[in-house]
Amino acid sequence: MQLRSVIACTGLLAGALVALAGPTPSAQAATVRYEAETSPAVCTGNLDSDWTGYSGSGFCNGTNSTGGYAQFTVNAATAGTATLNVRFANGTTTARPASLVVNGTTVQTPSFEATGAWSTWVTKTLTVTLTAGSNTIRLNPTTAEGLPNVDYVEATTTDSTTPPTTGAIYVSPSGTDSAAGTSSAPTTLTSAISRVTAGGTIYLRGGTYAYASTITIPQTNNGTSAARTTLSAYPGETPVLNFSAQSESSSNRGLQLFGSYWRVYGVVVERAGDNGIYVGGSHNVIERTVTRYNRDTGLQLGRIASSTASADWPSDNLILSAESHDNADSDGEDADGFAAKLTTGTGNVFRYAVSHNNIDDGWDLYTKTDTGAIGPVTIEDSLSYNNGTLSDGTVNANGDRNGYKLGGDDIAVNHVVRRSIAYHNGKHGFTYNSNPGSMAVSNNLSIDNAQRNYSWDAGTSVFRSNTSCRYNVSGSNDKTVGDADSTNQFWTGTNGSRCASSYGGALAWSFASDGKLVVTLGGTQVTL
Repeated sequence: MQLRSVIACTGLLAGALVALAGPTPSAQAATVRYEAETSPAVCTGNLDSDWTGYSGSGFCNGTNSTGGYAQFTVNAATAGTATLNVRFANGTTTARPASLVVNGTTVQTPSFEATGAWSTWVTKTLTVTLTAGSNTIRLNPTTAEGLPNVDYVEATTTDSTTPPTTGAIYVSPSGTDSAAGTSSAPTTLTSAISRVTAGGTIYLRGGTYAYASTITIPQTNNGTSAARTTLSAYPGETPVLNFSAQSESSSNRGLQLFGSYWRVYGVVVERAGDNGIYVGGSHNVIERTVTRYNRDTGLQLGRIASSTASADWPSDNLILSAESHDNADSDGEDADGFAAKLTTGTGNVFRYAVSHNNIDDGWDLYTKTDTGAIGPVTIEDSLSYNNGTLSDGTVNANGDRNGYKLGGDDIAVNHVVRRSIAYHNGKHGFTYNSNPGSMAVSNNLSIDNAQRNYSWDAGTSVFRSNTSCRYNVSGSNDKTVGDADSTNQFWTGTNGSRCASSYGGALAWSFASDGKLVVTLGGTQVTL
């Protein structure tokens, strides 16, 4: 790769579907493209776009050293042989050799030949054995010249997941309202929502669905406690609901879930005029979704209408293994990654969720006097980083830019925040934000946020085993009011022992095959 300073870069989103499997619901090949500039890919170097011909928004230009690796997280439905197509450019006159490391073991030593110019991209095909679930694929350079520029990896795996052939409704970007909704005659999403019965399944085939109007699952359309109704990506494929035709307006949400006892799985929602996904129902599971480039908060919980009684505010929803990034409103002060604010009931949980590069906060649990207290929210095993700055570097001074904003208007709510990470956010890492309640704040890690890593000026919150580190951002001393014992290592001018031994280095993350969030710092997995 070209000579650059060493910067570990983590990009924006998981791999994008590039070829759809056939319509027959049986074992088949699934090809997925994993862009080098999109998370959870890791580029130890720069993400550049100065040479033409690349795919996506850029390519990995690693540092010229044996440490300048490119890493991808590849998912496989079943264990077995997979084909990797590595697209690269090598503008030098000599080959650049590397080790191909799969799940920590070197399995091949491919050489990436000269391509004649940095704008000439070619593909090298490699065959590897993968395990079922999440696999780490790393290209390690073996000489000081480093790797070639790496554009993407396409992985072709066997997808043996067999959806039910009866009872499911199939939707595709080319489906029609009147179609039968079978795998060979798919219908539209709005038609499928109107047809599905409690406990039924809607499969969304991969591809981009272009919408100008909000898609709503109505309040009358519910599953049951024994059998949720499911809206799911077809196994191995990535459906993208694109609302770029909408203007920025509070009436222009993407997907509204007003029903209860639903499971929404594996769907990308982007570029809505307001929220990407808005949940007004209860007892729902929102899993493996991506909300990005929307013009208000990516995924928000709140009441269905201003007339909705507080007893009917959304409750007992689980947001699981979800990602929300690069959401931004024109004013720069409203678009968070995730929000459960203003009008939410009890029992809402965010678990294994990742919020990054949103213009305002990573999480917003704001309350105000007009609507009063919300129900306590639990945030656990989650990650919030680089909020306040979009992935393209845009910053808006109007944004609050916190990692986790936990209140508002001096209204006490006893939230639970545990085993979560705040990294390099534009203001505070974790902040009470005028919530004088008794929050349970435990086993969290906060690193290099611009002001305080932990900021509490009032209340009776209980702090246990929290860690605060500073390596590259000076910031301010932490402040906590409440019950904080010696198990905490807060920043008061120096790093504690846990910071010295465990948490330096570049941030990277991925979802394991079971959906758990895996975070590494400097290549070492974080356990809180």
